[in-house]
Amino acid sequence: MPVGNNRVEMMKKQTIVATMTLGLAFTMPAWATQGDAEAGKQKAVSVCAACHGPDGNSTAPNFPKLAGQNEDYLKISLIRYRSKERINAIMNGQAATLTDKEIADLAAYFASQKGLQVKY
Repeated sequence: MPVGNNRVEMMKKQTIVATMTLGLAFTMPAWATQGDAEAGKQKAVSVCAACHGPDGNSTAPNFPKLAGQNEDYLKISLIRYRSKERINAIMNGQAATLTDKEIADLAAYFASQKGLQVKY
């Protein structure tokens, strides 16, 4: 192959890699978004506290404790409630209007709270 064709092929490959990288960057899923625990606290206290407690330690046996849960688990759960992939009449309604950033913030807040502990 002539040198010119090798250069063209190399440029095509570089263009494909750059396009894929940019595409992935712009379609970053919510579970990969970094959350701000302080922003999540504000939302949690005003919206989530009625069922889950202000710090995620629900005292009602029918509402799960969120404090200390794994951050990625919390994000994925809220995303699935929002998309109705996970069905719960209350949570589907609560998650329906949450943005990816709000989900990440809530997950960061509840994960940072003292609550559930893993025993080995």
